[in-house]
Amino acid sequence: MMTLLLALALLWPLVVVGWTLCNAYRTPSVRRDYFSALWLSAGWPALLLAYGGEAQWTLDAWMLGGEWALNSLSRPWLAFTALLWSLAAFHARGYLAAEQAKARDGDQDAERRLLRLALLWPLTLLGNVLLIIAQDIASFYLGFALMTFAAYALVVHSGSQEARLGAKAYLILAVVGEGLILGGFLWAAGEADTLTLQGVREGILDAEHGAWMATLLCLGFGVKAGVIGLHVWLPLAHPVAPAPASAVLSGAMIKAGLLSWISVLPLGDEQVSQSLAHFGNLMLMAGLAAAFGAALYGVFQRHPKAVLAYSSISQMGMMTALVAMGLVAPDVWPLLWPGLVLFAAHHALAKGALFMGTSISEHLPRWPLPLVWALLALPGISLAGAIGAGLISKWGVKSPLYEMHHESLIKLLSWAAVGTAALVSVALWRQWQQRHQGGSNREQWGAWLVAIAAALLTPLWLPLPAGSIEIPPLKEWLGIMWPLPVGVLFATVGWLLTRPLKGKSLPAGDLWWFYAAIVGAVMVPVRCFGHYCAQVKAASVASAQKTEATLMGYLTRLLSAESWLRHHASGLMMVLAVLLAALLMWEGQR
Repeated sequence: MMTLLLALALLWPLVVVGWTLCNAYRTPSVRRDYFSALWLSAGWPALLLAYGGEAQWTLDAWMLGGEWALNSLSRPWLAFTALLWSLAAFHARGYLAAEQAKARDGDQDAERRLLRLALLWPLTLLGNVLLIIAQDIASFYLGFALMTFAAYALVVHSGSQEARLGAKAYLILAVVGEGLILGGFLWAAGEADTLTLQGVREGILDAEHGAWMATLLCLGFGVKAGVIGLHVWLPLAHPVAPAPASAVLSGAMIKAGLLSWISVLPLGDEQVSQSLAHFGNLMLMAGLAAAFGAALYGVFQRHPKAVLAYSSISQMGMMTALVAMGLVAPDVWPLLWPGLVLFAAHHALAKGALFMGTSISEHLPRWPLPLVWALLALPGISLAGAIGAGLISKWGVKSPLYEMHHESLIKLLSWAAVGTAALVSVALWRQWQQRHQGGSNREQWGAWLVAIAAALLTPLWLPLPAGSIEIPPLKEWLGIMWPLPVGVLFATVGWLLTRPLKGKSLPAGDLWWFYAAIVGAVMVPVRCFGHYCAQVKAASVASAQKTEATLMGYLTRLLSAESWLRHHASGLMMVLAVLLAALLMWEGQR
């Protein structure tokens, strides 16, 4: 049964792609449905697989040999990933209903955009599912690369200038990341003579240059995880992507980088070398820098989805710091990882609900406004750790840190949660400023409501090991909940202080513009050299053309002489004969 579910989880998205392609060419545009029930079901087999239990498969005929497994880590990861993809698909059906109506009315651009999204959405899902269950390098890299490049369609969908910029930033960083990942895998696999992720972990642990291998892999996967410095595509891509695409980009795909770190780094191993421990400290500092820096920069954004993008960077910074603890303090990792998985799952569903909520505020349903805004705020309040699964997930990571006496990190994470609360408050305020009437349809608000419920109740449905997560004691609640009111207070004070700016804000993308300026400066001498080469080429071409014209003149004159020779050939032959006869007579006389 598990093998059948595995086959369906991997093959069903391909069936959906094939059916969508056939439907696009066989069905008239006036009756074409790009987001049918079959398309919506692309992630359902993967969701069923996650709840089928632990299993392992070996496929010798698959590339270099396939090793796939569902274990205590990959099962919950697959569960929240597949659930979010399924909810986002329902939301996309409602979100794109107006665009689909335009396509049926003969709008060729809308038809092209919808077909591209309908084809590449299941492929992106397939890559995400494959990398979660893969335990060998080839399968893992195939899934990661497929997810990365197919997701381009999710960002560039609208085709606007801003969308092309966001997609360009995403693709450039993706190519850089894939190069780093490939280099890290080839180095580690060659050093350890292995084809599995377990072998990569052992190779990094034992190799003399293991810290450098870990650095390549950490930076490569860090493009997806929003590592500080490589995060710039997120605030450029999210404001322009459709709301359901932003939900999976920030909820599911960004977690692929986090899962990749857990899969390839020797976390929790007591034999971690000093160089790896030093690398872990650098990773810890980078995570905290992202947690605080993104919060500080994000509160000055005007677009709600840009604010939420910086919130994702901040939250991923906190998760980065927690992963780094597996290298800095290996003894804490066995207790920490279940809480980190719950943290990741809760963030995925809460952030997915928040991004779907941006489409709800753009098309407000005919409900009482206090009810709508209360529902919009619920995932953010939970994300800040004040209610529901957010409260439990924060305790899930703080309790092991308390037990192992890492109180300083707990304090820093608590203040980072203040940034989360501030960002969520600013995002809701921006949504209020940019709200529009219009009425969202059932698919939109239905998927959104289910996502909110799933976010608040994450520990109840996530298949974590029994007993790995506990409800925090009542005396600890205040210590977990206090960042919410403080963050709201900071956001309010910041809004009052920035009112004189009259709507001015910092540009989304922050370091992207710095990188672009550096590349532009570097390209100046390159362009000058290219201009010089073009001038040399032009001069060479002109000289060659002049020489060619001269030679052609000589050839033309020779051709005219040939015509004269043809007309006087007989007379010339007689003259030649007379000359030869005279020459022979002269020789005879000598």
